[in-house]
Parts: sequence; C-alpha cells; structure tokens
Amino acid sequence: MNIKRKSFVMPTYGVKSLEFVKGRGCYLYNSKNEKYLDFSSGIAVNSLGHCHPRLVKELNKQAKMLWHVSNLYIIKKQEEFAKLLCEKSFADKVFFTNSGTESIECGIKIIRSFHSHHKTGKSEIISFDGAFHGRTFGALSAQKNKKYSNGFGPLLKGFKKIEFNNIEKLSAAINKKTAGIIIEPIQGEGGIRPADLKFLKFLRKICNKKNILLFFDEVQCGFGRSGKLFSYEWADIKPDIMAVAKGIGSGFPLGACLSSNKACVSMTKGSHGSTYGGNPLAMSVGLEVLKIISDNKFLNKVDKLSRYFWKKLKELEEKFDNIDEVRGAGLLLGIKTHSSNIEFSEKLKKQKLLNVPAADNTIRLAPPLIVSYKDIDKSISIIKSVLKEI
Repeated sequence: MNIKRKSFVMPTYGVKSLEFVKGRGCYLYNSKNEKYLDFSSGIAVNSLGHCHPRLVKELNKQAKMLWHVSNLYIIKKQEEFAKLLCEKSFADKVFFTNSGTESIECGIKIIRSFHSHHKTGKSEIISFDGAFHGRTFGALSAQKNKKYSNGFGPLLKGFKKIEFNNIEKLSAAINKKTAGIIIEPIQGEGGIRPADLKFLKFLRKICNKKNILLFFDEVQCGFGRSGKLFSYEWADIKPDIMAVAKGIGSGFPLGACLSSNKACVSMTKGSHGSTYGGNPLAMSVGLEVLKIISDNKFLNKVDKLSRYFWKKLKELEEKFDNIDEVRGAGLLLGIKTHSSNIEFSEKLKKQKLLNVPAADNTIRLAPPLIVSYKDIDKSISIIKSVLKEI
C-alpha cells in the first residue's frame, strides 16, 4: 500500500511505502488485509511474534491495575523480573531501561565508575569495526561509525576502535588505560557477523588478566535469538556487564543493563536513574516474555528451527551466484549479495517477505522465535523466486 501524505514526523527514517494495521504471530496485515510474512520482527524485536496471547493477557491485566509509579517506590514485578533475569544469567544486579541504547549508556557508566572507584587510572574503552551500539553520544563515540555520527561532533573521548575478530590487533591495542571492552557477540547492523568463539574466549581471558571489564551488547542477539537465552553462552564464558533490549519485551519498549556485583560497585543511590525504566506495564510484559523464552523446550525448538533455516539458505548459496555468503547464527541470519542489497530487500518486500538491510551489502532475516517450518519454507520459496528474477 503506497502512502502519500504530508507528515509532521521528522524524516529520519526516509520515505515509507508500507503501512500495517494489525499483526498475528509471524504475519502483518495492511488495510486491504494483504498478508506479509514478517522476517524483520521490528528489527529483531517481536521475539514472540505479534499480539502473543499470553502477553496481551498480562498487559491488559496490569493496565487495569497500575501503569506507572516512580522508582522511589517498591515495584514488586520489577523485583521479580530482576531476580529471574539474574537466575537465568551471569548477573547479580539489573538496571531497567526503555531501550537498547539506554542500556549501553548504563554499561559505559558502570565501566568508568568501576575504575574511578578503584582509582586504577583506566578510562579507555575498546570497540570493534562494524559495531552498532545505538545513537546516543556515548554509543556514537564507542562505535566511531561516520554513517551515524556525521554532523553530530565532537564525539566523546576515551574510545578506541579496532578490527573485529582479530586477536593480534586486540592484544596490541590494550594498554594501561584500557578500562573495558564492548562487543556484540553477533553484529547486527554491521552485517550479521558473528564473533569467533575463540575470540570471545580470548576476550574473557585477557580481561581477567588485565583487570578490564567485559561488556557484551546483546541488544539484538540476546533473548533466545541465537538459540540460547544469551549468545555469550555459546562461548562458555560470562561477561561482567551486558546490555539487552529488543526481544526482551517482544514489542513493548523495554531494556536492561545486567551486571556482576563486582562491576557495579559504584552504582549507588543517585548514580543513575530512569523515569520510566522498570515501570509496571513493562515489567508485566517482560517477565512473561522471559518465562516463555527461557524454557528449555522453547530454546531447543529455536535451535532446531535455526539450523533448518541455515541449511536451506546454504543450499541457495550453492545454487545462486548472486549470494556471496550466508552468515549469522540462530534466527539472526544474513544474506550478503553481489547485487545491491537494497534492491534485493525491496524485491523481497514486493513478494511480501519483510526483511531489513544491514551493512556490508547484506539483508537481515530475523523471524519471530515462534516461526514454523512452514513459514521458513515459504520464505525460502520467496527468496529463491527473487534470486531467479535478479
């Protein structure tokens, strides 16, 4: 459906051509009731699809009781949610936010405050090529990507960017000022590039040795997206800090910064805050999402589905020259093409398969974690049709 009208919204998302009026499971519908297979999931947000009945029930129940109170008061579901998050992860403490970039800002403050508390003299944070950590000044400064930061300078000091997955360059970059390392276990915006598990293990080892805090950005690749609850589990290591959002609320605005007790030693009264973070509505949804996704049977199914999807995409890679590489992990997969990824993306949308372009000439496929084999087969059929057309 083409939409042509004057808009009073800042045009930061460019020209839009599609509008949806309802969603169910893995599908979105326009005003003509045309059905689109949603393998974008609101950019890896709708982890349980659209309008999941258990989430709708919990939200409606909470909405009739209490929407918002200040964090100056006890919020019972916030305490329950934080406890369950800690039990299901490495963490000892949680700070609730409204978005991924807010979770990143919290993590950066934890790193700086930790070294200030211990008077180590360290303040520099290392990040990696292709990283995307958000659009606040802290995030822009960490990722040092001109695509997002041009016109907003000067950026904050104290960040160093190096090559992704390169142990030698990382070793050379670390010095007596290195306070923390921030990394996405699977880069999303950067082209769906997974970190090598050996590289992640090395990060943990060098951070332990040099008194450096390891900060994982799992905003996009966390909450079951990789086939485990958190992507760091594949490397059999634990970070000191982790930012999560997107899939944590399956569409409800919600994020969190998780930390060990050791790392957040300076996050005391007045050191950080959020007006809406941890509000009762968000907590009721997030707690239910975690209960569903953290179930072992659910995660095992996600893992099996993702391996099936991967196999089908690799078969297309072997058959079609236009596919340069299939990459990613779990249900966060990418197709790097020889032709324009924007053209490829638009042709898929015209055949009613929603996707999201990413860097490195890649299209991103991030279906809801409740996707079926039938849905995957349908997506493969559409991708195959477009590849033949191109």
